[in-house]
Amino acid sequence: MSTTKHLRKVRSFVRRQGRLTKGQLRALDEIWPVYGIEYNEQLLDLDLLFKRQARRVLEVGFGNGTSLAEMAKSQPESDFIGIEVHRPGIGNLLLQIETQELTNIRLCYHDAIEVLQQQIPDHSLDQFQLFFPDPWQKKRHHKRRIVQPPLLDLLAKKLKKGGTIHMATDWENYAIQMMAQLNRHPAFENSQQENQFAPRPDYRPLTHFERRGHRLGHGVWDLIFHQK
Repeated sequence: MSTTKHLRKVRSFVRRQGRLTKGQLRALDEIWPVYGIEYNEQLLDLDLLFKRQARRVLEVGFGNGTSLAEMAKSQPESDFIGIEVHRPGIGNLLLQIETQELTNIRLCYHDAIEVLQQQIPDHSLDQFQLFFPDPWQKKRHHKRRIVQPPLLDLLAKKLKKGGTIHMATDWENYAIQMMAQLNRHPAFENSQQENQFAPRPDYRPLTHFERRGHRLGHGVWDLIFHQK
C-alpha cells in the first residue's frame, strides 16, 4: 500500500451556498441548462458553445453578475465566460441574462483553476478578468490568494498572443503583490509604464460597492498586462 501523502490543495475561495430567492431557484432550474457549463475534464469547443467565432473573455468571481451582464450587453461582439462559486450570484446573473436577453454569456459553477486547466483550450482567450477577489486579509492566509505563479503560468497558456489580463482590487497590499507577480512573469508586460497601475477603462463598470468606496476615499487599483 502506498504511503504517499496527498496534500490538500490550498483553495483561494470558500464555496458559499447562501439563501436563494424563488427567482434564483427558478433560474437555476430553467435557465442554467441553456447557459450553464457543467464541469468535466473535457475541453470545450468555444465556437460550438457560442455558435459563432468571436472575441472571448473569461471572468473569475463575478459576484452578483451585474457588472458582467453590463459588459456583455455593451460588447455584443464579444463572448463572456463567467466563473463563480456563489450560487445566489449564479442565479442572479441567470435572471439578468433572461431579462436583458443576453446570448453572449455562459456560466461555470466550479473551481476556476480546474476549469482553466481542464476545459479551456490553450490560446483561446482574448482577455482574463479578475475584479475584487477575496483579499484574504491576514498574512497567514495570503497563500490562499488566487493571484499566484501557478495561475499566471496557466494564463500564459490559455491567452492568445497579445491577450490581456485585467485585475482590480481595493486592497493596496494585494495590488502590490499582483504587480510584483505579474512583473516577474516572463510572459506578460505592463500596458502602462513599469510598476504603474492603469486607469479604470470604460468597459469595467463601477460597482455600487466601488462608488461607496470612492465617497469614503478608498483606493482602487487596476492592473492591465498583455501577453508578449
